[in-house]
Amino acid sequence: MRLQLDHFPSPIGIICLVTDDEGRLRALDFDDHQERNLKLLRRHYGTDRLEAGKAPERITRALADYFGGELSALNRIEVATSGTPFQEAAWAALRAIPAGETRSYSQQAEAIGKPTAVRAVGLANGANPVGIVNPCHRVIGASGALTGYGGGMERKRWLLRHEGAL
Repeated sequence: MRLQLDHFPSPIGIICLVTDDEGRLRALDFDDHQERNLKLLRRHYGTDRLEAGKAPERITRALADYFGGELSALNRIEVATSGTPFQEAAWAALRAIPAGETRSYSQQAEAIGKPTAVRAVGLANGANPVGIVNPCHRVIGASGALTGYGGGMERKRWLLRHEGAL
């Protein structure tokens, strides 16, 4: 499988988009977190080798629309991830959280039918290769406090404000 890397300017920094030959989004991370992105690529796909390439216009248009205020635009992006069955379930549950809402880790664990797997859900969120699109930023602590985010807490706060959840 060939993976192509493109860069997308956003209000919260340059976003690295990794797509496959079929035009599906395989990874999304911030340029200043490139080492994390490469680590996830090695873990999920067995390689961190990327070719320069253009992301499909439907992906960049959806991201532009999202950052322009059309929050549902992320739903138009087709992703192809390569996680364990548990991770895939956790990531699917992330996509089910509507923009403007948040969930706790325990609510996410319940949503996938594993109510005692709260920590495992947190680990799956941390291994999410397509942040923003699989909106792990919408998961917060049970107390309502903002918790870790691979892109940094300022970006998490910005995304939640943008979506009207803060």
